[in-house]
Amino acid sequence: MRAAIYARVSTRDKGQDADLQLRELREYAQQRGWTVTSEYLDEGISGSKDSRPELNRLMLDAKQRRIDYVLVWKLDRFGRSLKHLVNALAELEALSVSFVSLRDAFDLTTPAGRLMFGVVAAMAEFERDLIRERVKAGIANARAKGRRVGRQPIVIDRAKLAAMRADGQTIRAIAQRLGCSRSFVHKTLSASA
Repeated sequence: MRAAIYARVSTRDKGQDADLQLRELREYAQQRGWTVTSEYLDEGISGSKDSRPELNRLMLDAKQRRIDYVLVWKLDRFGRSLKHLVNALAELEALSVSFVSLRDAFDLTTPAGRLMFGVVAAMAEFERDLIRERVKAGIANARAKGRRVGRQPIVIDRAKLAAMRADGQTIRAIAQRLGCSRSFVHKTLSASA
């Protein structure tokens, strides 16, 4: 079985290095009889960033079916955002790539690990629902106080728009000149016809 190791340290200048992570992960892979085919190391990059060079390379290799397992030392090395973790783990699962977090005893190759993933996914969905409720409540509160919510309306003189079109200007040129979308120009012209 082909295993990929992912390690990350947030800072380079404070004596952090990934040797501990890498050593323990290599030993674990050896104990399981897996061959470590590649190691991915992001140094000096926060775990809150969903896009990281080595993590992106790891996910690309997973999509290209170059690995069977992803090993990380702890979940927070892979990502800090619950949403990112759930999405990345779901993507790996869809690619039939198993995920193991050594220190968290989170192993998606086992029934208990898959159960744990289900709980994490449910928590992420719960978090999204709470955020959605707070946003809706905030919008309702702003409207109740008489504040405008959403984009400012675009006001365009229809006669000017029709004159520009009659002069032979394209919809795209008109939209660029007025700072609006082409579909808005088209709808406005259709409505005034």
